Amino acid sequence: MKLYDTPLAPNPRRVRWFMAEKGINDVEIVTLNLFENQHKTPDYLAKAGLPNVPMLEMENGDCITESVAICRYLEAKYPEPNLFGRTPEETATIEMWLRRAEMMLATPMMMGVRHTHPAMGALEAQVPVIGEHNLTGATRALKILDRRLAESEWIAADRLTIADIIAFVSLDFGRMIKFRLPQDLTHVARWADAMRARPAAQAGMPQKAPAQASA
Repeated sequence: MKLYDTPLAPNPRRVRWFMAEKGINDVEIVTLNLFENQHKTPDYLAKAGLPNVPMLEMENGDCITESVAICRYLEAKYPEPNLFGRTPEETATIEMWLRRAEMMLATPMMMGVRHTHPAMGALEAQVPVIGEHNLTGATRALKILDRRLAESEWIAADRLTIADIIAFVSLDFGRMIKFRLPQDLTHVARWADAMRARPAAQAGMPQKAPAQASA
């Protein structure tokens, strides 16, 4: 298998973190430079269909994008430790929090970074007011997570799951624009410290960016 990866972007980092939690080390990593449009070459688009990263080229030659889809495939191939749910009830709860983390935190945080970080202007036309609006939405989502984490060590289960990975990677992406966690969100802060302390956090850290990709 081959994972087409890129430094710094949050969606590929989700997959790297997920693989690290499972101890998956037999997947070849192919690093792309988005600032050189390596995700838009004819060869890449022929495999991916869209200029999306990450992409996993499976053993049979089929290719899939979308980080959660890739993680689900890897969960099926490497079932332990379980990160998507063991029972129907647990699976449903994890899915609920996964979706909340994606829609309420990941999307607005990514939009906030993309529209306010100077280097992102090389990839798209920026509208700063859109960025600021989305960062406000991300802060609201963190308040919801704080209430949840006041009653649970982890977001969706009695252990780390894919929901925690998605939520933390999204929060940590805010470092690009020096996003500060509100001081009153003590439960999110406790959880974030626990996430940073995991060995997989280091494996999932963004790699050193290529020359132009300093953001």
